[in-house]
Amino acid sequence: MTTARALGLAICLASTSAFALEQGEYTFNGFGTVGISHLGGEDDSNKGYGVTGQTTDSWRGDQLSKFGAQFQYGLSDTAGVTAQVTAKPAQDEWEGNIEWLYLSWQASDNLMVRGGRLRTPVYMYSESIDVGFSYPWLRLPDEVYSQVQLSNYEGADVVYNLPLSFATLSFQVAAGQAKDRDIFSLDDMHDIDYNEIFGGNVSLSTNDFGTFRVGYVEADIKADVRGDFSLLGLDVNDYSFNNLDHQKGKFTSLGYQYDNGTWLTSNEWTSRVIEADGNSSTDAFYLMGGRRFGDFLAHVTYAQLDEDAGRQKSWTLGLNYNVLPTVAVKGEYKRVDASGGSYSGVFVRDAQQTVDDRFGLTPTHNPDGDIISVGVDFVF
Repeated sequence: MTTARALGLAICLASTSAFALEQGEYTFNGFGTVGISHLGGEDDSNKGYGVTGQTTDSWRGDQLSKFGAQFQYGLSDTAGVTAQVTAKPAQDEWEGNIEWLYLSWQASDNLMVRGGRLRTPVYMYSESIDVGFSYPWLRLPDEVYSQVQLSNYEGADVVYNLPLSFATLSFQVAAGQAKDRDIFSLDDMHDIDYNEIFGGNVSLSTNDFGTFRVGYVEADIKADVRGDFSLLGLDVNDYSFNNLDHQKGKFTSLGYQYDNGTWLTSNEWTSRVIEADGNSSTDAFYLMGGRRFGDFLAHVTYAQLDEDAGRQKSWTLGLNYNVLPTVAVKGEYKRVDASGGSYSGVFVRDAQQTVDDRFGLTPTHNPDGDIISVGVDFVF
């Protein structure tokens, strides 16, 4: 299998099939990442970094490592079933997850309807978020991909592909809900419900100029982030730091990808707004450029996250090597800096640190760090 075909396999694992399988046909594929990461730098107060805080000053493999398998079966010439399962860490424990489990109906060559558990169409890489072989990084840019921690929902979507002479224009509309999910905040996991999820995206995949994507998703959010802390010698238990009672959350994204086999670029801008949470929009973006030298890929990424409290920015330098067409070894160095008051960005702050910063009980400072990540992505 060539590298190009392996990349095609990775993309198929992470995207809506263009056509249904014939009756009785099936496919079975696997994918995964084995990686380790380390957080260093001058700030000794850092508790951790990342969506679930597993990048620390110890070499750890549970931030990046994950494994998955996907099964598709043709029930008829136009209907099929797809299941995708993963095993990956959630904070300090590994969990098995059913990421996809849906029935699909190929109504025509260009129209597909799906129902069941589906990937949430939030980001440009939402459907491939667990298939690391399908994107150049070992870890997706945290500034963008830390904002919405929901990976799937129960509901339905409609996908329509319109072939053009110079491109394919694709439309996706999705609706559903996601109950009893987990969100990582204040160095702990909390329950969150997403009700009345509705979203859509439009992408234009051109023959020569790359792919352009515009997306929008909204949901009613119910969550109560609580924690314990001490203040002025008094212990405060189970205090509510952020109580969202069916507040509307809105997420908008713009994306662009290009890869001609030698040069490649990937760029994404996002904006998140939660009504009545007291904050304005959270805006983030990244810009990535890379070049292949035979089996090597060198790439550089600048990313930025802006909130009311401050800004986080980072530079990532990466080098990949395709040991086999289906196996890529990846190494990355990421420099992260936060600025603005005691703003911490994607660095972990527990309830006590949050209160200390809020009341000025600790010196004003912003965390920074140097993150080294090394790993292997594979598909089969």
